[in-house]
Amino acid sequence: MKARKIKENIYWMGSVDWDSRLFDSLIPLPDGTSYNAYLIKGSEKTVLLDTVDPPMAKEFMAQLAGIPKIDYIVSHHAEQDHSGTILQVLEKYPEAKLISTPKAKGMLIDLLKIPEECFITVADGETLSLGDKTLKFIYTPWVHWPETMVTYLEEDKILFSCDFFGSHIATADLFVIDEGRVYEAAKRYFAEIMMPFRSIIKKNLDKLASYEIDMIAPGHGQLFPRPEFIIDAYREWTLGAPVNKVVLPHISMHGSTQQMVDHFIAALVAKGVQVEPFNLAVTDIGKLAMALVDAATIVVATPTVLTGPHPYAAYAAFLANALRPNTKFLSIIGSFGWGGKIVESLAGMIPNLKVEVLDPVLCKGVPTDTVFQSLNDLAALIAEKHKKDGYK
Repeated sequence: MKARKIKENIYWMGSVDWDSRLFDSLIPLPDGTSYNAYLIKGSEKTVLLDTVDPPMAKEFMAQLAGIPKIDYIVSHHAEQDHSGTILQVLEKYPEAKLISTPKAKGMLIDLLKIPEECFITVADGETLSLGDKTLKFIYTPWVHWPETMVTYLEEDKILFSCDFFGSHIATADLFVIDEGRVYEAAKRYFAEIMMPFRSIIKKNLDKLASYEIDMIAPGHGQLFPRPEFIIDAYREWTLGAPVNKVVLPHISMHGSTQQMVDHFIAALVAKGVQVEPFNLAVTDIGKLAMALVDAATIVVATPTVLTGPHPYAAYAAFLANALRPNTKFLSIIGSFGWGGKIVESLAGMIPNLKVEVLDPVLCKGVPTDTVFQSLNDLAALIAEKHKKDGYK
């Protein structure tokens, strides 16, 4: 794809990755992704904001073929999907200086072996004149690495945000057109990447509140001509209270746990509680992560395997602990044959979750009427606690 004009002397560059279905060998990409870089031509200086993932370098360097000079390269984030092609750009433009935060400088030297003499480090709030255009560099740590920053183009009121406000979507549309589709993709992106740093993201949102932003240009996904759409979504995901929802990751081996899951879902629905079940044998972990963003309760359902939880259930607990959702309640349901410690094992896997643990429901073998009644009681307790705390 060729470079695309955003505004006068401001261009999108990069690559649309239509075919990738896994990011960092971990994160599902059901809609592909894009790697966005941006070129700004000032009356005196030209700057390139970010680069692309190395597998996309050939297309990216072809876009630069007609650019005679680049004075500055800005690295917002040291991760390779944004900075991995910097060395190739420096080889083409040896006089260019690489701008980063001091912390990013060290990381880029470690990760990419970029010579130290190539760097200019900038302070938080420092500006750079391109002649008729002015860049302002704003530190946004832990969005989602410690060295991250964004760039504000003062005259055009554009925020170049790198991973902040990003979404994994491969599309021919440069700007957001279908906000519903982008909302889901951005929520998935937030859940998988940003949610562990929710409290710091709140501070970064407040930091950006004083800027008049007419457009947001992220490092992945489409550009936001209506920036309040994505800013409001981030405020909802970081500041909003949980909702009246139970996330139910589950796995069954011989049917006993599945019977409990089916009964429990019906019991929750009867009590007016939204429930999102995820069969861990087949689920998209991105969908599970999205559901965790605003769920008030997590209930893990697992059979016992060698005295402990099923490995898939342990993985779900690990994921929740790593993502640190704003969940308030947690419980466990499951079955065993001759004994085990699934409750103790799973409880030990979630030290990061500040939750109230509700009494688990376990059964030996096939569930009995007594077990089903205990599941009814757990559903009623969850509904009561959600109502008491005002979750809607």
